[in-house]
Amino acid sequence: MIETVSIVRRQIKKVSAEGISDFTDQLAIEEPLEIRLSYKNEDKRIRKSISVTMRTPGGDEELAAGFLFTEGIIQNASQVQNVIGGLLEENTVLVTLNDYEVPVLSSSERNFYTTSSCGVCGKASIDAIKTVSAYSGQNDSITVNSHIFSGLIEELEKQQTIFESTGGLHASALFELDGSFVTLREDVGRHNALDKVIGSMFLKNALPLADKILLLSGRASFELIQKAAMAGIKIVAAVGAPSSLAVQLALESGITLVGFLKKDKFNIYTGWERITNYENTH
Repeated sequence: MIETVSIVRRQIKKVSAEGISDFTDQLAIEEPLEIRLSYKNEDKRIRKSISVTMRTPGGDEELAAGFLFTEGIIQNASQVQNVIGGLLEENTVLVTLNDYEVPVLSSSERNFYTTSSCGVCGKASIDAIKTVSAYSGQNDSITVNSHIFSGLIEELEKQQTIFESTGGLHASALFELDGSFVTLREDVGRHNALDKVIGSMFLKNALPLADKILLLSGRASFELIQKAAMAGIKIVAAVGAPSSLAVQLALESGITLVGFLKKDKFNIYTGWERITNYENTH
């Protein structure tokens, strides 16, 4: 089912040292999704377009819910009456809030247009995207054995099946603190993959995610750390490099940030006190 909505096959010419040959390639689908919000204000039901994002179809309801939550527009699942994809037309999701649940739309006035490469564009300043998390400042005594991280990569490779066939999708995955797999979502946009994961837990009323490890298949950007902080995530591991702003935000948010994660090594950028036995890692 996932393949039918996420992959398209195209005939191409493959060039190599041996010459040119016909080849059927598999491509990750990228299509626009419009996120719409319906809410009641002063006895009038308002329907508003909030965002257009370029995404891989599948998990659209999770993506919409996750986006609205991580951007601070809605705060908890009890506000949501329903989330329906494709009700009005293809490539749309309508999120309907319960009566008199008023969304926080001041931050959305910065013209949300998102692409699979840059995430949310048009945000005027760093301050504008430092969305305040309801879970910030909470004390914790979380620790993770350093040896857990080596197994995350192997599990990601096992779970990320579409990437193997297309090479074109990013993944965000959640794990328990003991390294056991919880869930994974893929998308052409790394920010969409994370919104889908957070949205899936949001709709289950399973936030905050302080007792989970977030694994990112690529680099750790500022926006991904901001979304993780909104969901109350305390430990983030990335296969790629973190940006300077990602490290700064992780430090400010009390997040343990691991980068350049391989099967046998990794870097700890912030919050190393949560990771135990790392001096014995081989």
